[in-house]
Amino acid sequence: MSNTFGRRFSVTTFGESHGRAIGCVLDGVPAGLQIDETLIQAELDRRRPGKNIYATSRKEPDKVEVLSGVFEGKSTGTPIAMIIYNTNQKSKDYSNIKDIFRPGHADYTYWMKYGIRDYRGGGRSSARETAARVAAGAVAKSMLQKIGVAVQGGIFKIGEAESKKFDFDYAKKSEIFALDPSMEKIQKEIILNARESHDSVGGAVLVRASGLPAGLGEPIYYKLDAVLAEAMMGINAVKGVEIGEGIHSSELYGSQNNDEMDREGFLSHHAGGILGGISSGDTLDVKVYFKPTPSIFKPMRTLDIYGNEVTCELKGRHDPCVAIRGSVVAEAMMALVIADMVLLNMGRRMEDVIRYYA
Repeated sequence: MSNTFGRRFSVTTFGESHGRAIGCVLDGVPAGLQIDETLIQAELDRRRPGKNIYATSRKEPDKVEVLSGVFEGKSTGTPIAMIIYNTNQKSKDYSNIKDIFRPGHADYTYWMKYGIRDYRGGGRSSARETAARVAAGAVAKSMLQKIGVAVQGGIFKIGEAESKKFDFDYAKKSEIFALDPSMEKIQKEIILNARESHDSVGGAVLVRASGLPAGLGEPIYYKLDAVLAEAMMGINAVKGVEIGEGIHSSELYGSQNNDEMDREGFLSHHAGGILGGISSGDTLDVKVYFKPTPSIFKPMRTLDIYGNEVTCELKGRHDPCVAIRGSVVAEAMMALVIADMVLLNMGRRMEDVIRYYA
């Protein structure tokens, strides 16, 4: 099983949904970075479950503890370990599906691969693990802030209700991280209607990085766009990723899709901030598409571990729209990718190496 992401700025996560704790180990954080635990906690609070009716009712404080790698408030250059204890598991809610594969979940594939699975909330395959990614992403954001790079995100689509305006400041105040104030009410109604119908609904997130320098990305096999796509697709329930014009670019002519330039910069934004796998210095835009939460309270046909056809009837506490809290995770993953690329980029030219050691 692969649990580590990144080359120079890397994160390894551990733990299960109904285990004692989840957490992460961050390696490659430069020494001397101010590590503010209140900022890390603030990011976790944004993702935290049980805050409102648009998320799962599982109430976890998600209180983070930094175990190593920090002295007198600053990183020491050694691995930073962080842990978040699980305090509100209800494992009995899963006893009726102990031997059943939940439709839309990783139960069947984990069983086929490993021959064993933790049926309590999906164990390691649960989105509960993403809290550790958010903690790591908060450290990455702190590092990026020092060089003028900001990462932010929000919801631009719920079901078929799509926003045309993107206000990231408004998203910070919205209960569902909505980017468009004029669409928020409609999007909320869609979520609540799905919840009341014992169903769920999909959604889409826009994540934006501003202040990026040109030159980030390691062609050919560690391109910025390729790694971003991998990072986003590695988030639970993500089924699609677009950069810049994305899928729509396949419908255009080159004369429409090319971003012309003048001395002021790019005249359009079709490329989304990446050319040839390398950041162009323009704003980086990534759209991330989440499927509906597979945990729904409707009877569904499935199989058990013995090959019998059975009916799956779920209990427990689940998000009616996983994209909402997933937007915070997408921000964290973008921050981790960019932090990794920033460190990798420092040795790109001999003159940079000479300048450093001079």
